[in-house]
Amino acid sequence: MAGAVKNNKIKKTATSDWMDIEKQRGISVSTSVMEFDYAPEEGGIEYKVNILDTPGHQDFAEDTFRTLTAVDSAIIVVDGAKGVETQTRKLMNVCRMRNTPVIIFINKMDREGRDPFDLLDELEQELQIKVRPLSWPINQGAKFKGVYNIYEEKLDLFTPDKQRVTEKVEVDINSADLDNIVGEQDAAKLRDDLELIDGVYPDFDVETYRSAEVAPVFFGSALNNFGVQELLNCFVEIAPSPKPTKAEERMVSPEEPKFTGFIFKITANIDPNHRSCIAFCKVCSGKFQRNQPYLHVRQGKTLRFSSPTQFMAQRKSTIDEAWPGDIVGLPDNGIFKIGDTLTEGEQLHFRGLPSFSPEMFKYIENDDPMKSKQLAKGIDQLMDEGVAQLFVNQFNGRKIIGTVGQLQFEVIQYRLENEYNAKCRWEPVHLYKACWIESDDPAELENFKKRKYQYMALDKEGRDVFLADSGYVLQMAQEDFKHIKFHFTSEF
Repeated sequence: MAGAVKNNKIKKTATSDWMDIEKQRGISVSTSVMEFDYAPEEGGIEYKVNILDTPGHQDFAEDTFRTLTAVDSAIIVVDGAKGVETQTRKLMNVCRMRNTPVIIFINKMDREGRDPFDLLDELEQELQIKVRPLSWPINQGAKFKGVYNIYEEKLDLFTPDKQRVTEKVEVDINSADLDNIVGEQDAAKLRDDLELIDGVYPDFDVETYRSAEVAPVFFGSALNNFGVQELLNCFVEIAPSPKPTKAEERMVSPEEPKFTGFIFKITANIDPNHRSCIAFCKVCSGKFQRNQPYLHVRQGKTLRFSSPTQFMAQRKSTIDEAWPGDIVGLPDNGIFKIGDTLTEGEQLHFRGLPSFSPEMFKYIENDDPMKSKQLAKGIDQLMDEGVAQLFVNQFNGRKIIGTVGQLQFEVIQYRLENEYNAKCRWEPVHLYKACWIESDDPAELENFKKRKYQYMALDKEGRDVFLADSGYVLQMAQEDFKHIKFHFTSEF
């Protein structure tokens, strides 16, 4: 339902958007985790599906990129009228870097949009991936009749209704039945289109999808629950099972007997009555068991978890075991950071969970002196979530929050007030970029810090950060100090 125009009577929001601010604005602000069992046919094999619903708004890109490190395949939803947006391009780059297989769902076919062939050409050019349609729309907008399912060779007829799923008809494309069902004109166009598709696109091969060379494309209308089932049926059939995960030391295969996993996200206040954080752990190998001792590699401590949980957005249930590919929620009282590894004793480090250099900065100030403790706790927990980054200026001791997008400041302010009962205000600060610095030459590092004293800050881990106030200043610093390394992500 995200992004739809609603009146006051419609109070339903997407299940995965559970925060108050998400319900008010109708957009996702944070990644949420949902697990369910899905059987394509009644009484058939049940598949376990873990869905991570990521925000589409570009101001929350960092959360989305981080989540992509924990998935085995991705489904990209493209608007049938707008086509590929900037955010989609960025996400596709991350999928390409990690060789993640992609399925594309072209949405809003019940509204006027662009020609399906134009959309396919745009997908190939903009996302630099070959596509293969596995379903094809019959007309669109007000005249939308349905979708022909190329993968199953069935016809799905469309009736706009959120409650019931539409009917399926098995029909021979070349028979007169098709004309009776969708009308002669649309039937003739469908036959021509399918002939063109078979001529232009090679036959669908599952291996090319799994190796991330070809993206299958489906059409439908998610709001009317149309075309989604066909996508899911095909998805559980062709999508890869959990894949081996690359650690710094070696490749970790999901078939290994010993448990390993990594933390890819931390969420505060899923339950507003308890000020608790939950760390989401992706199981990479072995079997996770409740109350078993596991090694927290970064701290070198052994931990036991008495109440690990699994999620359907905000609803959670306690589990006793989890297998590779599952996402487990672990109670976190400040011991976890994003990117931490849990094992049965082996020293492993899973990498590649980046923290980007922020592009927007503001001073954060306490607006209610009586609530300074709540504010400090709130900032602490929200920064652990990776919503934004905190720098403490060494020159005047003020706290600076750095984000990737403007909307994050509003979200932080809203959540501090509603979840921690603390008021903050923003004050402008003119900065161009934050970069982490390190050097093998301690004398030069000291000299740099003295010369740039008013631009030096510490991040949450206590590492040195140089806050450049213009591109020119940064360039001069890089030229003047040859032995200092400037990093633009926090992983180095």
